[in-house]
Amino acid sequence: MIKIKSKKVEGIISEIIDQYAYADKSDRPWIIGFSGGKDSTVLLTLVWIALQRIREEMPFPFQLKRKVYVVCNDTMVENPIIANYVEDVLSIISESARNQDLPILVQKTTPKLEESFWVNVIGKGYPVPNNAFRWCTDKLKIRPTSSFLLEQIDEKGEAIVLLGTRYEESATRERSMKKHEVTGSRLSRHQSTANTYVYSPIKDLFLEEVWYIINTVKSPWGFDNSILFKIYSDASADDYECPTVVVNKEHSSCGQSRFGCWTCTVVKVDKSMTALVEKGQDWMQPLLGFRNRLIEHRNLTENRSNTRRNGQDAIREDGTFNGNYNAQYRYQILKDLLTVQKEIQKERPYVTLINNQELIAIQVIWNRDGIFDFTVGKLYKEIFDKDINTNNIKSLDDTERRILRDVCKEDKEYYNLIDNLISLQETKTLMISKYGLHNDVEKRIEDFVNENEI
Repeated sequence: MIKIKSKKVEGIISEIIDQYAYADKSDRPWIIGFSGGKDSTVLLTLVWIALQRIREEMPFPFQLKRKVYVVCNDTMVENPIIANYVEDVLSIISESARNQDLPILVQKTTPKLEESFWVNVIGKGYPVPNNAFRWCTDKLKIRPTSSFLLEQIDEKGEAIVLLGTRYEESATRERSMKKHEVTGSRLSRHQSTANTYVYSPIKDLFLEEVWYIINTVKSPWGFDNSILFKIYSDASADDYECPTVVVNKEHSSCGQSRFGCWTCTVVKVDKSMTALVEKGQDWMQPLLGFRNRLIEHRNLTENRSNTRRNGQDAIREDGTFNGNYNAQYRYQILKDLLTVQKEIQKERPYVTLINNQELIAIQVIWNRDGIFDFTVGKLYKEIFDKDINTNNIKSLDDTERRILRDVCKEDKEYYNLIDNLISLQETKTLMISKYGLHNDVEKRIEDFVNENEI
């Protein structure tokens, strides 16, 4: 049995045991928000130890009936180093929970295809997020996790979300946490989801205590915590000395970097990725450069349309455009992204910055937006010298296209029209929403008529 040489930490474990087994007699599931970072790792460690002690110390026939879900949300644009680490950790957590016969279940959530970062930016032309237009948090993080949470509520009526938030993180975080606390109760109301409660067992821990646990307590699921420590150490962007108990000379500085999306354009400078590059992760330099270009080119009028996607005018007082990204710039971003992916995969072949489903969805949206001058497949072929795996989509083969060109050789504009309409029709099986396909076809024909003054 794991014993910790800290009365405060042992007190937290005792509280978790009481909350799980005595204070709450229901079987409301516990849902742990797990990012793989230091705080969520410590939270899961203490919960895991608590469950082990319940199993060993409580009299038979008590059983661990309450399920504990370890929910990890993958935004699909996570920092590749932390994303790879989390994949390894989740696999071991799942296996160890089965071997130890604990009711711990791993659940990974991802954004819907139509709400992924690249489908929004490259497909729909959403400007990359900033503080004034921070659309990413809701689409990439909140909605995927909320969907799973609502499933549990539908099944059990209520759910309890365990968070690794701490008062010490910031004054704003402390005010927010205390605002929703209920006097005399360990649980507080969830800010946005009905029938949901929040439990924050480690809220009183200081940073030094978090690192003390990681550095001195053996991972109950059998992972090497020194790997996480090194990730933080490498990503530390300053000379901050972690005030933890030093276990060995490698623990002299742990840093307190925050990890998030490698594409994050909300912050001015990505300190953690910059530090990783400076400390030897040279292969990440293209990612950093790409991310910086997204910020630099965000508000250039030549990259923006004069309307938003809803058709509203988007022209500034000085006459510059402030709408969604135009077709040319969307294509340029994709070309830049695929080029960076190819470069990185020379050294890190497992790193995929954008997947095939997203590429196909982007082409679908471009077709529905009337963008036919740029083709995702041709660009991918140009850069990677191979075709995108599009098992669910059939396009005209070379013979069919030759026959079509021959038929339309006297009126080449009709070939372009037919080719465009076929593209719209063929992608219908992949469309996120088939609503409006008829209108899209009508609009393309109407544009053709106007262009050719028939």
